[in-house]
Amino acid sequence: MDQHLLDRVMAATTAEGTLAHRMGITIVSASGTEVVATMPVAGNTQPFGLLHGGASCVLAETIGSLGAALHAGLGRVVVGIEISATHHRGATDGDVTAVATLAHGGRTLATYEIVITDSAGHRV
Repeated sequence: MDQHLLDRVMAATTAEGTLAHRMGITIVSASGTEVVATMPVAGNTQPFGLLHGGASCVLAETIGSLGAALHAGLGRVVVGIEISATHHRGATDGDVTAVATLAHGGRTLATYEIVITDSAGHRV
């Protein structure tokens, strides 16, 4: 995929009016094998001031879906079919970074391992 088309796909993922845009998700880099994105903790917290677990899931779903779309290629439609999350520790400020790494890339199913870390590099 050429860089111009990749830039358009990444921009559409976080375009105004999308949930990713409202949550402040920024795509840092993307390919069918790895997607990296950041998201601010501020504005995405639960009442106790910690990053909301649902926000973590939205971040993971966003980059997993983007990776799957890039893996599938143009003209193919992708949808998420399952997400499972384990929360290791809370994040209270700064940005979190998520990395989606292709674990399995078949013809009809792609699976990504997604790790979200805080600004100190600890798993969230």
